[in-house]
Amino acid sequence: MASNPQASAYTQSSTNETTLEDEKQLKVDLKVDKPGAIAKLTAPEPGLTQPWQEWLQTLTEILSQLPEYIGGFVSNYQKPLLTVGLLLAGFITVKVTLAVLDAINDIPLMAPLFELVGIGYTIWFVARYLLKVETRQELSGEIQSLKGQFIAKK
Repeated sequence: MASNPQASAYTQSSTNETTLEDEKQLKVDLKVDKPGAIAKLTAPEPGLTQPWQEWLQTLTEILSQLPEYIGGFVSNYQKPLLTVGLLLAGFITVKVTLAVLDAINDIPLMAPLFELVGIGYTIWFVARYLLKVETRQELSGEIQSLKGQFIAKK
């Protein structure tokens, strides 16, 4: 009768029924409060701390002291940090400027237009400042004035 599918199904269901009956006989100790009551959590004993609580305590101590560490570092290394910041800002400015110029240069007819503008400005500058002696002296005076503003005289 083992080859009969009905017999094996019957045997299987009877074992399930006995398992369910065994589970019904197990006793569970359960306290039931009033419906809607909030469960109260008990705090662990002070001597029994979890490893993650120790890590959390260490992390909070480090994070609370972080502003003091950063403030001390900045006050000790203010000039080198300023120098590095200015160099980094200059580098970024040059890269962005070159990227913008490259993008403009890729636009058709913009490169020849800029060349024509440059040639026109050069012709104007030569005609305005370099052809006559008086205008060359005026230009020299302006250059000396600007040089005096930027370079300290001894």
